[in-house]
Amino acid sequence: MISVAVTESSQVADARRRAVACAHDLGFDETASGRVAIVVTELATNLVKYGSAGEMLLGPFQDESGTGVEVIALDKGPGFANLDEALRDGHSTGGSPGTGLGAVRRQSQSFDIAAWPGRGTGLVARIQADARATPAQPSHGAVAVPLRGEEVNGDALCFLGAGVGEELGWTLLVADGLGHGPQAAQASTEAVRLFRKNPEAAPGEILTIVHAGLRHTRGGAVTIARYEPNRGVVTVAGIGNVTGAVVSGATVRRTVSLAGTAGHVARRIQEFEYPFQADDLFVLCSDGLVTGWSLDGYPGLNGAHPSLIAGILYRDFARGRDDATVVVVRGITP
Repeated sequence: MISVAVTESSQVADARRRAVACAHDLGFDETASGRVAIVVTELATNLVKYGSAGEMLLGPFQDESGTGVEVIALDKGPGFANLDEALRDGHSTGGSPGTGLGAVRRQSQSFDIAAWPGRGTGLVARIQADARATPAQPSHGAVAVPLRGEEVNGDALCFLGAGVGEELGWTLLVADGLGHGPQAAQASTEAVRLFRKNPEAAPGEILTIVHAGLRHTRGGAVTIARYEPNRGVVTVAGIGNVTGAVVSGATVRRTVSLAGTAGHVARRIQEFEYPFQADDLFVLCSDGLVTGWSLDGYPGLNGAHPSLIAGILYRDFARGRDDATVVVVRGITP
C-alpha cells in the first residue's frame, strides 16, 4: 500500500498518477482507469481544500467482495456535523459545485465515510474494473504502510477466508519483521509463505512451523488468529509485539502474545481462546501502532467498512517511526 501526502494542490497529480498506475497493473482498461482517476482527483482536491494533514493510501485489494483499487482518504480537519448533507449533490462549503463526494460514490463499487466534528474525516472507495459489479460486504480490511522513506514494508499479512478445514471461518497472520526495510520484509514474507503452506493446522502449530522456518532470517513478531463460528471463539497464538483485540460493542479485550522473537527466541508457544461473535471485530496490529489505541470517541465506527476502521486507527495511533499494519476482521455467520 502506498501512502501519499496530500496537503497542497501540487500533490493531487501525484496521487492520481500512482492510483492509475495501480489500476493498469491490475489490467484495468482506459475507461476503468479513468474512473479511478476521477475518484482520486476528487478526494485529493477535497483534502487540499478542507482537510488538514491529508493523506491518501492507495493499493490493490482482493477478497470475497472482488478485486480492484482501494483508495483511503484521511485528514485531521474539521470533519462534518452532517454527513448526509455533505454527500448531497450541490452541497459545498468551498464555493465548488458540490458534486465531488457524490461523484466518488457513483464511480465506486464500495464507498464508506466517517467523520466527527473536530476529529477529521476518513473515506474508503473501492473501484473495480467492471463498473456493474455489485460486491459483497467484505469480511476484512487492512492498512499496511511502510516507514516513510522505505520502498518495502517490513510487515506482512495474510487472510484466509471461509473454508478452513470443516469450519466456515477465517485464519489471519500478521508478521512484523525485526526492524524495517528489505531484510525485515524477507522475514515477514517467509512467515506468510509458511502460513500458506499449512492453512489447516491449529494456530499454535502454524506458529511453531513459522518459528522454526524463520531461523535463517532476522526474525520478527508473528501472531496467528483463527475464528471458528461454530464454537463462537477466536483462537490466538503469538510471539512478540503483534497485538490483537476483540471489540464487542464498547468492550475491548486485548489478546495475549508471549515474549520472544519468532525465528530466534520463544520460550513457549501457547494458544489462547476468546469469545467471538459474528458482529464482533477482531483487530490485529503491528507495533507501528501504539498499544493503547481505542475506538472510544468515534461514534458509529464499529459498523463501518473494515478498511475504513483500519484507516482511522492508522491515522490517529500510528507511531510514525516504523512500518504500520492494521487488520480489522468481522466474524462470518455459519
